[in-house]
Order: sequence, then structure tokens, then C-alpha cells
Amino acid sequence: MLNRRHLRVKVLQALYAYHQSDNKDIKQHEKNLLQSVEKVHEMYIWMLSLISEVVSYVQTDAEERKHKHLPTADDLAPKLKLLENRFITSLNKNDEYLASVKKYKISWSFDPELAKSLFTILKNSTEYSDYLKKTDDTLHSDKDMIKFIFKKVILKSLLAEQVFEDKFIFWPVDKDVLQALIAKTFKNFSYDNPAQNKLAEVTGNWDEDRDFIIELFRQAIRYDAQYQDMISKKTQNWEPDRIAMMDTLLMKMAITEFVNFTSIPVKVTINEYLEISKEFSTPKSNSFINGILDKILYELKADNTIRKVGRGLIDE
Repeated sequence: MLNRRHLRVKVLQALYAYHQSDNKDIKQHEKNLLQSVEKVHEMYIWMLSLISEVVSYVQTDAEERKHKHLPTADDLAPKLKLLENRFITSLNKNDEYLASVKKYKISWSFDPELAKSLFTILKNSTEYSDYLKKTDDTLHSDKDMIKFIFKKVILKSLLAEQVFEDKFIFWPVDKDVLQALIAKTFKNFSYDNPAQNKLAEVTGNWDEDRDFIIELFRQAIRYDAQYQDMISKKTQNWEPDRIAMMDTLLMKMAITEFVNFTSIPVKVTINEYLEISKEFSTPKSNSFINGILDKILYELKADNTIRKVGRGLIDE
């Protein structure tokens, strides 16, 4: 699921888009921010749908084999066991999943060759052959087969990768979140009664997380000039064009949390943005950002600007 670090990245992307755009309509950018989170859920449903599509191709493959010019005995008696997979049958009865498929208008008709290519890889695997031979299947073993399809067939497919890259602009960033959501789904689907099996939640508490990202975005923009001034005073020996824009945005977001988020410990804020800088900025950004934030934090403490609720939140 999207944890607070992932959510901070979403805000970082939204702030970058805001500063790069001629459109300064904050409400529109807030809407885009929320939609970027919604897109993670949409991507999750598309992936579940693709898994189901690969499984359902068993029937298509069986029909094609039966109608071959010279079908073999195996062609005439194909093994359809995967169609009865407990995980898939439960998924296809899940009201939330079905509603989401309808909401996002999900259909793989635009790329019929994808499911075929993925099923071909599956059909030629020893794992699938072993699965077909098993006679003591359980929900657990059925989930193991679907895990194999997801991890070793779909995620390894360059065709599938290209489809998701084309459909979702933040696929390279959100891919890890997707894997966590699918893993959570496997964990949640632990009951033989489909009504008891639940999809994964995109965030731990969307009401709180929504407030967090909107407030972080708004405050970072509201005090942009003020926080830029703080940064500029501590980087006088640096030419402005040598400071990466991502570094500046990360520092502004950190200062925003220092000053405006009373329940987030200072150390947590610093660690989060240093980790994000490793992925989204330059190799030297980590130490640069850390040094500048230390200086700014020292002054904010001296001025009693930082007011955290709870004991030890400034230093812990």
C-alpha cells in the first residue's frame, strides 16, 4: 500500500508539476494530486484483471486446440483445472473488484495478444505442469499458482511492462506499491467463502492520508517564498542553477513539516526526505540536503518556530 513515504513522493511530483506549469490553479493541481493516488488503485485493478485474463485464456486455448486440423488426444481433452482456481473464482465474485472493473471500464480487447503471449509462457513452464498434476489442491496451493503467474510471468514480460508504462505515467515509481498491494490481496484472500475475502486498501487510512497530502501540498505552496528565502541564505556560495530543483522542493517540503506538522517528529521528516532524495535526485543530494536542513533546523529551534505536540518530537 501507499505508505507515508510514497505519499510524500506523490506530493513531490505534484509540486514539481505545479512549479513547471503556467497554470497556477491550486485546486486543479490538488485534484491532479488526488487523481495520482486514485491511479494507483486503478493500476491495481488492471493488474488483477490481467491475472484473471491470463487464467481465462485457458478456455480460449482449449477451443483453439480442439479445432486444429489434426488434434491430438491431449488437444481433444485439455486440462481446464486453472479455471477452477479458488483465488480467481473468489476474485471474480468480489463485489468491490467487479465494481472497480466497471468504474475503470477495464477491458483487454485492445491488446488480445498480451493474454495469449502470457499464457503461452505459463503453459510451457514446469510450475504449471506440476500444478496440473496435483490432486490435493487447497486455497493456499491455488494462490501459489496465481503468485507464480503474477511474479514470474506477468512481471517478467516486456510486453506487459510496456502496456502498463503506456497506461500509467508513474508506473516505474508505483510498481513497487502495486506488488505490495497484490501481496496484501493474496494475504487477504484466506477464506473459502468469497464474501469474506477483501481487496487491499491503497492506503492505511485514506481520510488521514488525504488530509496529510493536501495540507503538505498547500502549505509548501503557501510558504514557498519564505522557505525559498531560508534556503537561499544557507546556499549563498552556490549558484542557483547548480542546485537541482528536486533538492529545493525536498527541502521546502521538509521545512513545511518542521513548522506546520506538529505531530511528525523532526528526525522522521529528515530521514524520509533524505531517503526520497536517493531515488529522485542526484548522487550528492543526500549530503547536501542534510547539511542545509541541519542549518535551517538549528535556526528554527533557536527562534522557537518549531512546535511539536508530544515529548521529544523535535529531537526524536
